[in-house]
Amino acid sequence: MNSMTAREAQAVEAALDRFQDEQGALLPLLHAVQDTLGYIPKQATPTIASAFNLSRAEVHGVITYYHHFRQTEPAQHKLALCQAEACQARGCRSLTEKAEAALGCNLGEHTKDNRWELEPVYCLGLCASGPAMELDGKLYARVTPERLESLIRKKELS
Repeated sequence: MNSMTAREAQAVEAALDRFQDEQGALLPLLHAVQDTLGYIPKQATPTIASAFNLSRAEVHGVITYYHHFRQTEPAQHKLALCQAEACQARGCRSLTEKAEAALGCNLGEHTKDNRWELEPVYCLGLCASGPAMELDGKLYARVTPERLESLIRKKELS
């Protein structure tokens, strides 16, 4: 198994220093690491497990149970497309096909250069004005394939 980078090790150590002696502090520690790095390194699992007297499987189970936590470095841009029924009824499938073709990756994947990640979501709270998407934290409603392509082009140029 690969070891953590100095930056990763420093983030994990800082979180452990802050939370190790608190009972039930696994979730706050994981949030702290992810807030610092943008992800929780897989290589940190044994260190965290040991510090909390847990098995690696228990720590891994918590990390993978919660959708918020990630174990890989995030891409530069995140495009999340709603796949819920309301957005399906309003054309999210054609939007998804357009995004996959434009980015060159499938839903749930990153581009090879890690510039983009294309993620499915199952409700952005814009059900009456779908299809909906989130691009780098900003919500968009009534998205057409043409608008999607335009937004991707603008991000590519930035």
